[in-house]
Amino acid sequence: MKKAFVIGHPIAHSRSPLIHGYWLRKHGIPGSYERIDVPPEALRDFLATMRDRGFAGGNVTVPHKEAVFRLLGRVTDRAAQLQAVNTLWFEGDTLVGDNTDITGFMAHLDDSLGEGWDASTRTALVLGAGGAARAIVAGLAGRSLERIVVANRTLAKARELVEGMATPTGPTLEALDWDDLERALPKTDLLVNTTTLGMAGQPPLKLTLGRLPRHGIVCDIVYVPLETELLATARALGLRRVDGLGMLLHQAVPGFSHWFGVTPKVDPELRRLIEADIVGHR
Repeated sequence: MKKAFVIGHPIAHSRSPLIHGYWLRKHGIPGSYERIDVPPEALRDFLATMRDRGFAGGNVTVPHKEAVFRLLGRVTDRAAQLQAVNTLWFEGDTLVGDNTDITGFMAHLDDSLGEGWDASTRTALVLGAGGAARAIVAGLAGRSLERIVVANRTLAKARELVEGMATPTGPTLEALDWDDLERALPKTDLLVNTTTLGMAGQPPLKLTLGRLPRHGIVCDIVYVPLETELLATARALGLRRVDGLGMLLHQAVPGFSHWFGVTPKVDPELRRLIEADIVGHR
């Protein structure tokens, strides 16, 4: 029986076991997927012994993504670009690390908006400059966008992100002071919130979304609540919306494929399962 895991500290909140457990049942695979709380001081030992404990691989969540990246000898180009790992598997005797946040976010955009949405999207405005923002900027930079603007309350952090990810052939990357957000909205085709603003228990994200173009797209990677105030406002204005739950679901696909040998689908039944769990734990 193949075994996989998600490690973090704390870890009780993770919904990854629900996702992978659903796919194991759906495909009739005799496997398991479990949460394991690993404090930072125990991380190196866990990685060194995980194969002896029968694990084929697993997921990594906060606060370990950057630390795991530094501890591994082999990582994918995506993980190297983001300097963070969220998925582990073995190739022979070698432990390999990847970051599937890029593909998870972009797959959810494609699934939600339909093929060709990016053909008419020229400027994206990304709010926040943390690990999720880096993944999203990297994903968007691989499409046909002309300009990606990163806004953060600490402008220096936004500048550090765009300077570290700019390439000669990619879109123009710009840092924006948080106080200038409202003035940037009329020229924004895609707005992406990667901050915790709007998350349950956090302050709301206050923006005048009516300043966006009528064709504007609003994406919020927060998924608790399922519809944030930002998305509710976008819905009331008739703007296209992309929620945060799909990114969580789509980023899980590559890991399951590596560990269990089947590439699963993100289907409506899985989404209903996770939605019910979120609503049940409010």
